Amino acid sequence: MREPAQKRQARIAALVEARGSARITDLADELAVSVVTVRRDVEELAQRGELRRGHGVARSLRPMPTESTATGDTIGMVVPERNTYLTEVVQAAREAAEKAGLRLALHIAADERGTERAVRQALDAGARGLLLAPRWRTEAEARADHAWLAALEVPVVLVERRPHRGSAIYGLDCVRSDHAYGVHLALEHLISLGHPRIVLAARDDSPTARVIRSEFAAQTAARGIGEGCPVMLSSRTAGPDPHPRDEREADLAAAVRRAGATAALIHGDMDALVLVQRLREAGIEVPRDCSVVAYNDVVADMGQIALTAVAPPKAEVGQAALELLTRQLERTRAGRWAGAARHLELLPDLVVRDSTAQLL
Repeated sequence: MREPAQKRQARIAALVEARGSARITDLADELAVSVVTVRRDVEELAQRGELRRGHGVARSLRPMPTESTATGDTIGMVVPERNTYLTEVVQAAREAAEKAGLRLALHIAADERGTERAVRQALDAGARGLLLAPRWRTEAEARADHAWLAALEVPVVLVERRPHRGSAIYGLDCVRSDHAYGVHLALEHLISLGHPRIVLAARDDSPTARVIRSEFAAQTAARGIGEGCPVMLSSRTAGPDPHPRDEREADLAAAVRRAGATAALIHGDMDALVLVQRLREAGIEVPRDCSVVAYNDVVADMGQIALTAVAPPKAEVGQAALELLTRQLERTRAGRWAGAARHLELLPDLVVRDSTAQLL
C-alpha cells in the first residue's frame, strides 16, 4: 500500500533534520519513491517552513557546523562543445556540487575564443568559482589564454589540463588523468601479448591528445621499438583545424601493413570504432590479424567487437575538481590564505575486452 503523503513528508523532514541536509535522489532511494515525488514533497515542506530547499538538496532550518559550503552558491563549469569524454566528468562534478550544497552551471565553449567568452558569461551570471576544461587545440591557443586566466579574481580549477612550469597559470589548482600512465598500460598489454610493432592512430587537437602522442613516441623509443611504431591521425577532423584535409591522416590498414604491425592504439573511442570497421573492410580481422586498444572508454564496448580500452578515471576527476574548488571557496569565505596550489594526477585503468589477443 502506498504511504500517505503526510507520513512520507514527516519522514523526509525527520531525515533532513537528523542529517542537516540530504540529496533529493538519496531520499527517493531510501523512501522507494520517484525523485519527482520527493521534490514535490520537499517543495511543500519548504513552503510550510519545515526545511529549506536548495538545488537538488533539502536542508534543515537549524545551522549545522559542517555546513560551511552549503550556501547555494553557483559555480560555473566550462567545457568544449561536442566533447563526449567530459560528459562523465561533468556529471560527477554536478553530483559532488549538489552534495556540497552548490549549484553547477554548465557553459559551452564553441570556438577557439569560446573559453574566454563562456567564462565571462559564467561570471556575469554570478558564478563564485570556476571549473575549466579549455579547448586549447594548439599550444598557441593555450598561451593566448594564460594572461586573462591568471587575472581572474575567483577560485579556478583546471580540469584535464595541466599548465607548463613557468607559465602565468602554473599556480592554478588542476586535476587530470595521468595519460602517460594510460599509454604505458596500453603498450604493456600489447607487448605482453607478443605485439612489438604497434600503430598509434591518435587525435592532435587537445592537450590530452598531445600527451598521448608524445608519450607513445617516448615510450616506444625507450623500449627500442620506436622505428616500428608509426603515428598517424585517427581521422581528418582529429587535427587542430578540422576543416581542410590534414596530410598526416593515413589509411590505418595501409599503415598496419606497411609497418608490419599487428596491433593499434586508437584515440578516441568513436575514431576507434570507425577504424576497426575500416580494418575489417580491408580484410584485416580484429583481433585475429590486428589487436586494438581504444583510448577513453566512453563507448568502446558498444561496437560489433567490444574494444579493450584505456579508461581514465573520469568520474573521479570530476569529483576531485569539485573538492579542490570547494576547498578554495571555504578558505576564501573564511578570509584565509587559499593555501598551496595542488596539481593532481589520477591513474587510468585498462579494461580488457574482445579486441586484443595473443599473437600467434
